[in-house]
Amino acid sequence: MRDKINIRQEGNSDINSIRYVTEAAFKNAEHSSHTEHWIVDALRRNNQLSISLVAELDGNIVGHVAISPVSMSAGADDWYGLGPISILPEHQGKGIGSELVREALSELKVRHAQGCVVLGDPNYYGRFGFKVHEGLFYPGVPPEYFQALSFQGRIPIGEVSYHDSFHATE
Repeated sequence: MRDKINIRQEGNSDINSIRYVTEAAFKNAEHSSHTEHWIVDALRRNNQLSISLVAELDGNIVGHVAISPVSMSAGADDWYGLGPISILPEHQGKGIGSELVREALSELKVRHAQGCVVLGDPNYYGRFGFKVHEGLFYPGVPPEYFQALSFQGRIPIGEVSYHDSFHATE
């Protein structure tokens, strides 16, 4: 039986641990810019980190998920982007990421968000209800990896933009 994971909001004392977990999680990732830890820091610095949850195991942070607002060319409001999601390599594949995603999506629903987008593996994110929607796109990525989940109605069409923090390089 797996130890109980505690999912909670980040606190000020968690920032260095979140940075460490995020950097470690993406260190050997094939499809990574290896800047994810800087992205999370930049989102926080720019007040764009709408939801920031940590996963604790035995008092240690082993995972993190970030949610930030996105812009839609169609003008749709209250849409968010999921990610980065980071799990320490030795804890990956144990369901911790899924717990973080479920909790983050639940918080978005409580906040009456319209929906959420994600860039990632459709086989993984499909289990949470994310799907590719024709007409909704993020430039420069294969369309099958950009997915959306609506909480309230239709999926907008058009281009999605993430905050400039996603271009952070330090």
